[in-house]
Amino acid sequence: MSDLVPLVHALGQPTVVVVGDVMLDRYVFGSVVRISPEAPIQVLRVRREEERPGGAASVAINLHALGACVRLVGFTGDDGAARRLRALLDAEACAIEGLVPVAGRFTTLKTRMVAGRAAGHQQILRVDREDDHAYGEADEERLLDACKAALDGADCVVLSDYAKGVLSPRVTQRVIALARARGVPVVVDPKGLDFERYRGATVVTPNRKEAREATGHEVTTDPDSLSRAGRILMDLAGVENVVITLDKDGLALVDAEGRVRHIPTTPREVYDVSGAGDVVTAVLALALADGRELYEALLLANVAAGVEVGKVGAVPITREEVLAALGAVPEASHRVVTIEELARVLRPVREAGREIVFTNGCFDILHAGHVRYLQKAREQGEVLVVGLNDDDSVRRLKGSERPLNGQDDRAEMLASLACVDYVVLFSEDTPLELVKAVAPDVLVKGEDYREKLVVGSDVVEASGGRVVLVPLLTGRSTTNLVERIRQSDAAANAATGAVGDSDAGGNHA
Repeated sequence: MSDLVPLVHALGQPTVVVVGDVMLDRYVFGSVVRISPEAPIQVLRVRREEERPGGAASVAINLHALGACVRLVGFTGDDGAARRLRALLDAEACAIEGLVPVAGRFTTLKTRMVAGRAAGHQQILRVDREDDHAYGEADEERLLDACKAALDGADCVVLSDYAKGVLSPRVTQRVIALARARGVPVVVDPKGLDFERYRGATVVTPNRKEAREATGHEVTTDPDSLSRAGRILMDLAGVENVVITLDKDGLALVDAEGRVRHIPTTPREVYDVSGAGDVVTAVLALALADGRELYEALLLANVAAGVEVGKVGAVPITREEVLAALGAVPEASHRVVTIEELARVLRPVREAGREIVFTNGCFDILHAGHVRYLQKAREQGEVLVVGLNDDDSVRRLKGSERPLNGQDDRAEMLASLACVDYVVLFSEDTPLELVKAVAPDVLVKGEDYREKLVVGSDVVEASGGRVVLVPLLTGRSTTNLVERIRQSDAAANAATGAVGDSDAGGNHA
């Protein structure tokens, strides 16, 4: 796998066009407080709501996170959901000129009601607002015009099919023809049983379930099973390559000769296979757009999928995370995130019902007291976020001689601890704004705060969270360590007669 490291470093910033069914995913989180007196249904007390791009827009977000220039083409309604989706995509620097509004149609909106806390969140209801009947020919022509414009200078096309009406047989065949006429590879993430519409694409990437439903055969990791399914799919789709994604079992490439190359995932703890298919599609398209061979692209996609299944929920991954999985950068480096990145990685964590714990500090000289404290904090939930004072704020709080270790070193040390999931720097004197941004389920401080106000406690408790004070290891503190170093330094200088002589070879801290 180390051979892939130069490939990742060499990847440029190719342009990928994503055509398909765009959606807006909305999540309403809360707790069930009682049964309604009006009907035998649960009453959900809402704590927060989140929105994120879904469907083909999710593939676009994955590509953007991996460093591609992304142009998204699809239909939306002319409604509020479309405006919110556009704003989310614009914030991710995805080109959205190809989103075609259609009057009288809904933007596909999936709303999930999620309840729970310590025992885990549970989706209690999903409300879909969608219109999946066929689009008119005039609207399809507008979409095809948008495709032609997006294809100018493009390096790859992804067809992301969610069976919501965008990729009709007519549109799909026209887009493939436009791409092939320009020598641009076409990657298809298929849906349904009609693979004939994808004829002429470079590669189709069904998952195990889709392959089974389309072929009528069980799909296992056995080479004969994979070869049979791949040949049938190639006949149905008129393509020369089929990639079957096998979730935790990796990927399988079947070529025109029926030869199978099964690429198993690198063994790692699997939390959630959702989102792995989107990541495979995105990495495959990115690598093909950059001129890589299909098998080489698949090796890279498989590593990325292995990273994805080690996360909770569908979370876009970055090149740095792929390099970390390949052992090319420190594993801890991608745990140090910005506030914006933290918001992204925590979304699926909340959706999966994992409790988020927050604590903060300067952590200047990391010692056993810090480690025990952070371990105790982590025990209060399932994901620990540590807010770390940056260098300027440490100087304001501790004096001009602090910190002894710079913020990058302190962040890397913290992120290397097994009990710490994410580290985020903040510059304010208090972590109040960071607490608001993280919205933790549990806020942790040391027991020395028993008679003090814990900053952010009102914010956390108002949203149904809790504040926990954990015991501290007696006699351990950075301030005490610094004072002992100073005393030792003074004693050493006195013993050599060098007190006050900065040029006498004194051993200064």
